[in-house]
Amino acid sequence: MATRTQEEIRLEAALNHTAHWRRWGPYLSDRQWGTVREDYSPYGSAWDYFTHDQARSRTYRWGEDGLLGISDNHQRLCFAIALWNGEDPILKERLFGLTGNEGNHGEDVKEYYFYLDNTPTHSYMKALYKYPHRAFPYAQLVEENRRRNRHEPEFELLDTGVFDENRYFDVFVEYAKRSAEDILIQITVTNRGPQAKTLHLLPTLWFRNTWSWNGDRRQPTLERIHSEHDEPIIHAFHPTLGNRWLYAQGNAEVLFTNNETNQERVFNLPNTSPYVKDGIHEYVVHGLKDAVNPNQVGTKTSIHYPLTIEPGETKTIQLRLTDIPPTEFGLDTQVDRSPSKIESQTSPFHTFEETFATRQQEADEFYQRITPFPLSQDMCNVQRQAFAGMLWCKQYYHYVIEDWLKGDVATPKPPSERKRGRNRDWFHLYTDDILSMCDKWEYPWFAAWDLAFHCITFAMIDPDFAKYQLDVLTREWYMHPNGQIPAYEWAFGDVNPPVHAWATWRVYKIEQKLYGKADRQFLERVFQKLMLNFTWWVNRKDAEGNNVFQGGFLGLDNIGVFDRSAALPTGGHIDQSDGTSWMGMYCLNMLAIALELAKTNPVYEDIATKFFEHYLYIADAMNHIGEMESSLWNEQDGFYYDVLHLPDDRQIELKVRSMVGLIPLFAVETLEPETLQQLPNFKKRLEWFIQNRPDLRKNVACMETMGMGARRLLAIASQEKLRRILQKMLDESEFLGDYGIRAVSRYHADNPYIFYANGMECRVDYEPAESSSGLFGGNSNWRGPVWFPVNFLLVESLQKFHHYLGDEFKVECPTGSGQMLTLWEVASELSQRLTRIFLRNSAGQRPVYGGSQLFQTDPHWRDLILFYEYFHGDNGAGIGASHQTGWTGLIAKLIQQLGEYEPQTTHHQDYFSGAVAVANLRR
Repeated sequence: MATRTQEEIRLEAALNHTAHWRRWGPYLSDRQWGTVREDYSPYGSAWDYFTHDQARSRTYRWGEDGLLGISDNHQRLCFAIALWNGEDPILKERLFGLTGNEGNHGEDVKEYYFYLDNTPTHSYMKALYKYPHRAFPYAQLVEENRRRNRHEPEFELLDTGVFDENRYFDVFVEYAKRSAEDILIQITVTNRGPQAKTLHLLPTLWFRNTWSWNGDRRQPTLERIHSEHDEPIIHAFHPTLGNRWLYAQGNAEVLFTNNETNQERVFNLPNTSPYVKDGIHEYVVHGLKDAVNPNQVGTKTSIHYPLTIEPGETKTIQLRLTDIPPTEFGLDTQVDRSPSKIESQTSPFHTFEETFATRQQEADEFYQRITPFPLSQDMCNVQRQAFAGMLWCKQYYHYVIEDWLKGDVATPKPPSERKRGRNRDWFHLYTDDILSMCDKWEYPWFAAWDLAFHCITFAMIDPDFAKYQLDVLTREWYMHPNGQIPAYEWAFGDVNPPVHAWATWRVYKIEQKLYGKADRQFLERVFQKLMLNFTWWVNRKDAEGNNVFQGGFLGLDNIGVFDRSAALPTGGHIDQSDGTSWMGMYCLNMLAIALELAKTNPVYEDIATKFFEHYLYIADAMNHIGEMESSLWNEQDGFYYDVLHLPDDRQIELKVRSMVGLIPLFAVETLEPETLQQLPNFKKRLEWFIQNRPDLRKNVACMETMGMGARRLLAIASQEKLRRILQKMLDESEFLGDYGIRAVSRYHADNPYIFYANGMECRVDYEPAESSSGLFGGNSNWRGPVWFPVNFLLVESLQKFHHYLGDEFKVECPTGSGQMLTLWEVASELSQRLTRIFLRNSAGQRPVYGGSQLFQTDPHWRDLILFYEYFHGDNGAGIGASHQTGWTGLIAKLIQQLGEYEPQTTHHQDYFSGAVAVANLRR
């Protein structure tokens, strides 16, 4: 890239530590209650131990949540909005949703909020919350979903009728950083309804409670400062963060309480102070004047704006959170602090509009630089909101297992049963970082394999953040001493697909292509730690030492006949086609990294040879196992299956046509002739295998034959196997849907796979939406929907195969159509089908929103995009977590590729029209 944008300059300043642009960001969780971190119950009942109803009254131990809020990077000081419509039983301080025990399809947020814009340094951010005029139907949502069974759809907030006649407020929250420590905040409220309505808007500032657990007496403080203009000024002091001031517009009431548990309400114990966490709620909703501190000091404060808004009217409130004291604005106050910087302004809001306009323009310039290709306005809108969702889903994540298990000095000792319960073997784990979450409400914790996919999108806009995510998971305070990478909060010891090396290699290459930087230090640092993880896999997950891997869970939940996280009802074990293929892919990813490092350090040639050899054994094992000549490949069906090994030595193919049989395609890599010429020792070893190990060579696709441009191909699937697999994968009556590749073939809709174990029927049916089974974790949905991560890997794999096979190799796509396409064209077709989920079709409808007419036609809804966890296998409707921008954010990368390589998809609209879409969202 030639000329750097202002956002890139800020990113460089943050990297060089000349300005801490990353200190403040959207790091509040959307849900802290109901998490494992806050669960101190004997038997791990997180959903029940700390409930939504308790959240307004009970102090969190490990983090904070809030509505469209921000915090510093150690979450000492937090800011968010609270709302009350005069009808609700509680103050709206956080998002509501059903727990895993309440929903008929598992946990699910029941609110409408949208992440509209954001930049990597959070120099500009914008989000929208839609708040009903009528009482929020908390009880109705719980009762109706509890009544419904798993064969019925979820009962959503729109289904309650609470948004009928547009009786709601659009609440936009925007942040613009004037400097790294100076944040302008603008809250804009529009009444969309037919009648005037009063909204109580309460911008709220508070400190995370860090003092109630270990006897730390260094408490932070918030206090009201009175100035000559009598506009609210709040001084915040923290022992490590220092001084900050919140300036607010207008002559508004300021309410103070403490971020302390209401012991009386939650535990039926006396409070040590009358000013507790829910004091502001009690004051606003119930009119209890004594619930807030008249001395206007505390650790939690809200500025109270009762706004009566006419139909269609918009009202705006401005605030400023900064390290600039009042004296530097020329304000005469009762409390004088030492100034931290000089600024000649007459008001804290003097440059407000100018700063917002500048930051918005800089955001547009930054994203135009990221994707400078001809895209339609609609594609730009989807991509921009995908980036925004990724950035808004950053979260401060704090969890110290030793303290969590032992308990805190100043609190009752946890039940002893916890020492035999969840995560007890992860005593070393100590997290205190800004991490990318899957979904800050539904999954407000990191998940190792999700995070790997997040990093691909982040690498486009903030490669340093992407690299940090991959690096930190392999550090000693995350990675287990035995080499295992922690999976996710509910079970760190569970097993996710080993995609960390793939993500590391891809982030390295993306940064190299987009920014011209080859960060070999990052590559080497992570690679060395991944050597430990690879060894853990080999030692722990290969039961018989024949290079066939069991793996277990592997992230695909209920895709198989049995729960792969539990002991098999038949006894024995399963040789997993996906587990073995993931390891083949892992080998090739490590091989690619080792070859890159070997270009400057010959030591890595030996390591590359090690991974090359190991890959050959795994590839051979996929097709030929031991003396019995058994195989994961079924020649008759032309497909890979799992094989069940029974205790009596019988072996049974589990003939489920699923993504498990497509994952072998992920294990593919090309060796460039230039690389082999640079690394003569590695080349010599490769040639030795070609000449002396025909038994291994025969099961490795095209290792000996030269391909396009004299490249060599390493792949588990030979050309013949590839054709046969693609015949099923590209069949619209099997895997290929209008919106991507289904996780399970549609063949099983009429032909369910049934297996009897000890008289019990175990079966796999094609289920294009939510699973009808409560097994496998309750909300496991891999039996037919379209999932972005595996679809993205299929796109990449097809591109790699094309890189070797070239334009001469064509397959029928769709199967039976008579249309012959190259593998690059097949990858493009798949990318376009995935993108089609979010884009308006010829009827002006977005498949992601199914039959929801409000989202399809209403001008205040139709351009707002939700990035769901997975998608209906037949109609593309979004299902599951509604803000899983994490891996569904890969749509941003697919759009970029389509813009770069497929200009015909733009429908003759230039890229810069995308700025119009963004501008429309700002109105």
